[in-house]
Amino acid sequence: MKRLSEKEAWILATRPKTLPAALGPVLLGTAAATSMGKFHFLSALLALTTALLLQIAVNLANDYFDAKAGHDTDKRLGPLRVTQSGLIPAQKVLAAMIFCMVLAFFSGLYLIFRGGLPALGIALFSLLGVLTYSAGPFPMTEKALGEGAAFFFFGPVAVCGTVWVMGLTFSLSAFTASIPAGMLIAAILSVNNIRDMENDAATGKRTLAVRMGPIPSRYLFTALVAGAYLFPLTLALFTTPWMLLVFFSLPKALVVIQSIWHMDGKLLNEVLADTAQLSFFFCLFYGLGLLIG
Repeated sequence: MKRLSEKEAWILATRPKTLPAALGPVLLGTAAATSMGKFHFLSALLALTTALLLQIAVNLANDYFDAKAGHDTDKRLGPLRVTQSGLIPAQKVLAAMIFCMVLAFFSGLYLIFRGGLPALGIALFSLLGVLTYSAGPFPMTEKALGEGAAFFFFGPVAVCGTVWVMGLTFSLSAFTASIPAGMLIAAILSVNNIRDMENDAATGKRTLAVRMGPIPSRYLFTALVAGAYLFPLTLALFTTPWMLLVFFSLPKALVVIQSIWHMDGKLLNEVLADTAQLSFFFCLFYGLGLLIG
């Protein structure tokens, strides 16, 4: 295998194929706020920046702490992990994670100033989520809480938090939008855990997929992806038909559902990337539906 340069190794460490998952919910929250006449450019820009930095921090934390816990091994089927493989020294990965968290805090300072105590609570809760996702005395990924955490932080927290810092208000439409957004982000983690099921079980990492088994886990993935479309469909029936714009992303959804039932092992890396793309385009079209409708 070709030896990666230091720059390529750091890019790999950020897991670029997962980054659309951080951007989509914030764009959806921006659209929800704008549809209420609450657009605020600086808040939207800083919310996007902060979300991206926190996503990279989570990825680095997972790389570092999973390697330290012995969960990442040579038998793992996912993309190469820089700590376990020795591409980047562990202490540098840890330092980069902390650096991203500090940058996220500073990029969010204006949002905290603008949004007050609710924004401060969101910021502290998000930083805590980064640290407890893979580490600490109760790591969420090892307690079958990974999908739930992904749903919560990338659904209600990201979408409704964006609406709050832009418009200083909460809304039912934003909360409704946050649920399918969170479901699709949870589906990304579900693919990841299905792919790594055997390795995780062997190293004592009790993810939801390990506890449920391969077939129920695939049913869960299918339910998360298919269920997300029930929300815009309901809105289209009872509010505005423009919410049907979301269904432009349906072909990609059908592809990932079919793939999860017919692929295994390393082939699921492609399904993971496709699901991340799906989550981004779903949020984009959902946001357009809110804006036009």
